[in-house]
Amino acid sequence: MGFLRLMRLANIITAVSDILAGIAISGYFLSVDQPSFSWAPVILLILSTVGLYGGGVVWNDVFDAELDAKERPERPIPGGLITKTRAALFGAVLLAVGIVSAAFVHDYILSGSFLIATGIAAGALLYDKWGKHHAWLGPLNMGICRGLNLLLGISIIPAAIQRYWYICIVPIVYIAAITMISRGEVHGGKKNTLYAAGFLYGLVLTGILIVSFVNQSPGLYVLVFAGLLAALIFPPLRKAIREPEAAHIGKAVKSGVIALIVMNAAWAAAFGMPYTAIVILLLLPLSLFLANLFAVT
Repeated sequence: MGFLRLMRLANIITAVSDILAGIAISGYFLSVDQPSFSWAPVILLILSTVGLYGGGVVWNDVFDAELDAKERPERPIPGGLITKTRAALFGAVLLAVGIVSAAFVHDYILSGSFLIATGIAAGALLYDKWGKHHAWLGPLNMGICRGLNLLLGISIIPAAIQRYWYICIVPIVYIAAITMISRGEVHGGKKNTLYAAGFLYGLVLTGILIVSFVNQSPGLYVLVFAGLLAALIFPPLRKAIREPEAAHIGKAVKSGVIALIVMNAAWAAAFGMPYTAIVILLLLPLSLFLANLFAVT
């Protein structure tokens, strides 16, 4: 149970939704009815993101063990469920699984998938050790990791990386917003920071709608998913702005993380894949269920 708590299972489901959205953006699912279609790369990429995200959050707790003993004693390491050494070994194994899985997506090891997975692992460790302690580098660092995770899904078709690389900018902005909000989870936050996060959320929604318009995707589907995304992220944020206490900020962070699934569903819809969007959205109940069992932050 301690290892599962370390992995933040609800968050891992959101990482899987990144991969599915990226694959939808690449156009890979358009050939699902062709004899040449294979589910193996999809499974390998999902396994890769599970290892990379899980390993990243485990190492976060390893580096924060001493601080958590004071501020979050309920976490597995300071709580005595798992030793710091065992947690570090577990995190290393997970990151290795993530990188190796990506290496087998294509016939050649040094593929875009492998390089992106390696970049995510390096970025996660950079954030865990140093990035999160910097006011501007932390949000940017975490956002880049999430943007690369979406790009990892897109890399299922190597040529799609060059065509759609710019899409990863939006999750960078979104995660930067969540990271800014999370600064006040322990001691409370500042209204100016929360307002800035709300502005970034608005940019994300605008970006999704613009891409949908450019792709001439079914507008109704996109509006439904974009509306659901707004309904999930803005009310908790508005409450946190009114009362920037740690409890309200924690709920705003949790809503922002879980809503990543809806954002990814919106991306699939924006690229003309409404059925894939619905499949991604079905991950939301699972993530919410796991969020009630395991901590999200």
